[in-house]
Amino acid sequence: MEHRWLAIDLGASSGRHIVGWREGETVCTEEVYRFPNAMKNEGGRLTWDIDRLVGETREGIDAALRRFGSLQSLSVDTWGVDYVLLREGGEVRPAFAYRDSRTEAVIEAVHALVPFSELYRRTGIQFQPFNTLYQLWADKAAGRLTDADDALMMPEYLLYKLCGVRAHEYTNATTTGLISAETGRVDGELLRTLGLPEHLFSNLLPPGTVIGEYRGIPCVLCASHDTASAVEGIPMAENMPYISSGTWSLLGLKTPKPLADERSRAGNWSNEGGVGYNRYQKNIMGLWLLSELRRELTPDLGFDELVSLAEQSDFPGLVDANDAAFLAPGSMKAAFDSALGGKTPAKPGDYFRCACRSLAECYARALAELERNTAQQFDAVTVVGGGAKNRFLNRLTGEASGKRVIALPLEATALGNLKIQMEALP
Repeated sequence: MEHRWLAIDLGASSGRHIVGWREGETVCTEEVYRFPNAMKNEGGRLTWDIDRLVGETREGIDAALRRFGSLQSLSVDTWGVDYVLLREGGEVRPAFAYRDSRTEAVIEAVHALVPFSELYRRTGIQFQPFNTLYQLWADKAAGRLTDADDALMMPEYLLYKLCGVRAHEYTNATTTGLISAETGRVDGELLRTLGLPEHLFSNLLPPGTVIGEYRGIPCVLCASHDTASAVEGIPMAENMPYISSGTWSLLGLKTPKPLADERSRAGNWSNEGGVGYNRYQKNIMGLWLLSELRRELTPDLGFDELVSLAEQSDFPGLVDANDAAFLAPGSMKAAFDSALGGKTPAKPGDYFRCACRSLAECYARALAELERNTAQQFDAVTVVGGGAKNRFLNRLTGEASGKRVIALPLEATALGNLKIQMEALP
């Protein structure tokens, strides 16, 4: 019987169940299930509907079994930083989403105990207001940690709901800001200094670990942070910069070890776990800008039509694509209008063009900084994910950076997820 593996790849805007199998040296894939995902507003707070995510995850597994009959294994990857607290009797609800603003009130208190320069030296993780560290501190301040006995990152939580086993996977754990850049293990001293319960964090397991079964199907830990799986799924003959282009754009490079020097801290570069290497990378706001503008301005347009409108525009304005004002605005259009300072676009295509050009300029600056920080020069950058299909953005990125853009419009995250499963259970 031909072996087939199931990658469950959940993003902030959609979830996909993709079955993979080998034909010679080639990994073939088929998407068997897809569903929309979005944060919900719950009493003025941005949260995840974890019950729906669990239900959709199971529905997709059922769809894969109906299509192929059996599966060699399955695994789940999702975005980083978000988690679900567990206590006796169930979950601590709600499960907050990273774009919620609850951490704004606690960042200063955290830095009063451990200045960010020290946090960065210890963990190598860039500052983002939604880092797990700040989210946990907000939970502590709200009393939500009092009776919590575990904290599972989102993919680990979904696997727990499938197989009943609680596990903590290395690559996603590195997004928390609680893992030592030097040892790759939980920084117990940091937890104690911040007064965060050490019992919430057990030993970290590497990608490829089999943790349990769901309906007789082995459940495997892939590189459960979706960018870690995406980097594993990029077919690169030699190491070069990558852009994993989705809701967020993650621009980075594989390095042998973390770079947590002052220049990296000043540039807000992050060091996150890979499969046998470090991912030295930067978060850039990404296609969130375009998707939110489309939702507000032209909800009936397809993505290709949006790109065509951008190409037809000659609007000259630019914004800082990574400005915090774009993280979770009530109106993305209003956020662009404010950032443009009176150079108001006249039509939707102007906004789309501005977003694409601004992202390309942001990529170019980050690539130049990456080369300076690593003392390396590159003539190309590989783009994977949904953004690889945006021909206009790819062209602008090449023009702004002077690099050859290798666009690979493939499901790199699912391929990396499948690759790890195939190696664990051939």
